[in-house]
Amino acid sequence: MDLGDIRLSRPRSRHRHEDLIRAAPLPATAALAMTAYLQLTKPRITLFIVISTAVGFICARRMAEPWIFFHALLGTALLASGTAALNQWYERDADAKMNRTKWRPIPSGRASATGAFWFGTVLSLAGFADLWLGTNRLAAELGIFTLLSYLLAYTPLKRHSPHSTTIGAIPGAMPPLIGFAAAAGRLNVQAWILYCILFLWQFPHFYAIAWMYREDYARGGIRMLPVIEPDCESTARRIACYSFALFAVSLLPGFFGYAGNVYTAGALALGAWFLFTASRTVLSLTRTDARRLLLASIVYLPVLFGLLVLDHARS
Repeated sequence: MDLGDIRLSRPRSRHRHEDLIRAAPLPATAALAMTAYLQLTKPRITLFIVISTAVGFICARRMAEPWIFFHALLGTALLASGTAALNQWYERDADAKMNRTKWRPIPSGRASATGAFWFGTVLSLAGFADLWLGTNRLAAELGIFTLLSYLLAYTPLKRHSPHSTTIGAIPGAMPPLIGFAAAAGRLNVQAWILYCILFLWQFPHFYAIAWMYREDYARGGIRMLPVIEPDCESTARRIACYSFALFAVSLLPGFFGYAGNVYTAGALALGAWFLFTASRTVLSLTRTDARRLLLASIVYLPVLFGLLVLDHARS
């Protein structure tokens, strides 16, 4: 799933971009095209996915194999980039209707739909091949499952049901499993704990985004929960439930002996802070507190994973 973009760029019309491209000299035109295709890969989200994959790999304690580590990250990055491009190709009509997405390369006219489709397809196939040949079959299978479930289940369901958030959280939590599988060739309890942390984290994160941009999602025909239930009370209840569940699951690495006191103390402190932020949002039902929750979620997960990696480095 997308992590969301909390910065809104100034909308640009398709005609304005076409005029700029026609007026620019050839090198500048090539640079504009390269920039557009780079944006199709959603670099910031892809970086987060790669970091999550690295966490899974490191937790499998196989850093003695840097070449496999490199291919785990490269293959995942290519798959994530291809998935992002194909997702934008599929959702180009809805993106053109929403203020937060109409600046994307396809609706703004900076990239063609056909070009984006083949760009995403080539990247995805390259990522699958790199995981298969550079790591192992299990990691490649998990990678292709992530792509197919994201594009064939989550993406089309967004226009039909608010349950798309739950379906999208399944492929969204796969990166640590891919990393773990690439390192160990199997999955164990530790790998599934990492999966559950990322799975649960997505709900307060995405419900905060949906809360903030519910009018925009409605314009695009995206049936997020705050769109079909504008009072946001059910959204608030789910934020509360999933935040408490996340807090509990984040303590499991210490409980099962996969992490030490540094991680456990950090997870307690981070979890308390995140619960406080989520509680403010639930009680206030305001856009301002929803934004605070979104920002808190963006800080929470990298710090939590960083503590886990630090504990593994110390052991």
